[in-house]
Amino acid sequence: MEDPFASFVAARLAALYRYAMVLTGDRHDAEDLVQEALTRTGVHWRRVVRKDDPEGYVRTAMLRIMANRWRRPRREVTVADPPEPAVEDSGLEGLLADASLRARLAELPPRMRAVLVLRYVEERSEKEIARLLGCSTGTVKSQASRALARLRTTLDNQEVDHG
Repeated sequence: MEDPFASFVAARLAALYRYAMVLTGDRHDAEDLVQEALTRTGVHWRRVVRKDDPEGYVRTAMLRIMANRWRRPRREVTVADPPEPAVEDSGLEGLLADASLRARLAELPPRMRAVLVLRYVEERSEKEIARLLGCSTGTVKSQASRALARLRTTLDNQEVDHG
């Protein structure tokens, strides 16, 4: 008998990684985020799989993990070489092919980046985003507005420099 959790991971790992990559802006942080979310949800998989949307449940777990990271100071020590090779994903490469867009998104604070991902990649409502991030809809609106303004300013400056 095949393990339902293992089947889910095999089928959806690449999509979850792409989502984490857009949220974090860093391959290593994305890998850690996916691993932590799957570890947490895998323990309770029988309950999770009974939900209408197990993948949505895992993505929500990823968002909550990210929100908790924003609230806590980083205690991570970086090393020169990663202990294992990074995962390559052609779908992710297509999404992040525009180096200037990738750089602009990476410059945004994590919460602003998460709001944009939820709004424009996940196509979530402001109310849903507020619930997922544990903040008010006003905060979601202001974070989205500020993030888009930063992206526009960066884009305008880049066009002036190259124009």
